[in-house]
Amino acid sequence: MPTLIKMHQGRAALANDPFTSVADDESLPPGDVIISLTRFQSEGDRLLSEGRAVGVRVEAGEEIEVLAYDLPRLAVVALAFPKFRDGRHYSNARLLRERYSFTGEVRAVGDVLREQALFMFRCGVDAFEPADGSNAEQWEAATRRYSHVYQRAADGRTPAFAERREA
Repeated sequence: MPTLIKMHQGRAALANDPFTSVADDESLPPGDVIISLTRFQSEGDRLLSEGRAVGVRVEAGEEIEVLAYDLPRLAVVALAFPKFRDGRHYSNARLLRERYSFTGEVRAVGDVLREQALFMFRCGVDAFEPADGSNAEQWEAATRRYSHVYQRAADGRTPAFAERREA
């Protein structure tokens, strides 16, 4: 089982993952599951009607907008980063939080590295499956690396230009 780090009120902690990630060619186990967007589109209504908590894994080339209607019914949106240098899901995380007001868990999975922690957190990601073996303390330290930020983001921190204007 991969390590799951969750952020809550700026603090990182290891967490038990109640979800089972299921590939498209696997049968569904009982309990809460994270499935692909394709599988959700064909089986999602049935799974949700069974009373399960359902998460959807979105690959980098898939559009987050297709989930807009279903977001209130989802517990997790897992953004699959194929390579650490692929930044498409930063935009998707911010869209989930700001445009669609998604209050569930936004999880980064795949090639997720500690050096990305601050940027992912600022965009709205609040759970991580790190690929680099980092622990919760290291992850939290990475989210606090810089005391000032230079643009607005989903985390609501005041950018440096606004701090100067208020001073």
